[in-house]
Amino acid sequence: MFDSKYSNLLTALLVVVIIAIVGLVGFFAYDAYQKHFISKDTEEFVDSFAQDMSIQDSDDSDNTEGDPNALNQIESSGTTTGKRKVTYKGFNVLGTIEIPKTQVKYPILEKVTKKSIEVAVAVLYGPGPNQPGNTVIVGHNYRNGLFFSNNKKLSNGDKIYITDLDGNKLTYTIYNKYETTPEDTEYMTRNTNGAREISLSTCNDDSSTRIIIWAKADEDQ
Repeated sequence: MFDSKYSNLLTALLVVVIIAIVGLVGFFAYDAYQKHFISKDTEEFVDSFAQDMSIQDSDDSDNTEGDPNALNQIESSGTTTGKRKVTYKGFNVLGTIEIPKTQVKYPILEKVTKKSIEVAVAVLYGPGPNQPGNTVIVGHNYRNGLFFSNNKKLSNGDKIYITDLDGNKLTYTIYNKYETTPEDTEYMTRNTNGAREISLSTCNDDSSTRIIIWAKADEDQ
């Protein structure tokens, strides 16, 4: 009888272990799947960004905001600057960001929302890509290489490339990197004295602090 109870206990433990292993494998498989397809999609978008800006205008993109199934669409913005309106997954795009050291290639979305930063990075504050002043770009740290997960690996002197809706591609050089509290917002409103700068913001690996990176356009050095 004792042997029977012992055998049943071992069987139950084995079942629990198998379920845990299957769960872990499933989690890591989904994580790898998500990383592969999000990265592939955003890289294709960035690589074709210049060509996309010449695609025929679309009359339907006004109604695609927030639709995760929407195709990348471009339409005339109607502004006096002549810029076109570009969308990615239904969200308005202001430009693209590339960081060779961490293999980052993402659209820069116009607004930070819960859904927008699940598909790309987005502007939280400032005048916008390649404009005078400080533009704050936010991205998640999923600790799997997506978005700004590898910002901790960046150092002073590393390069960041920003392309705007006018097709201008500027090189930015990192000159400051530090961690701060989630409540600290002073870096957002800092004075750049007319220089074009960006601030990248993401959580550290345990979400206790923010990793902040400052970079200045080489043309304004």
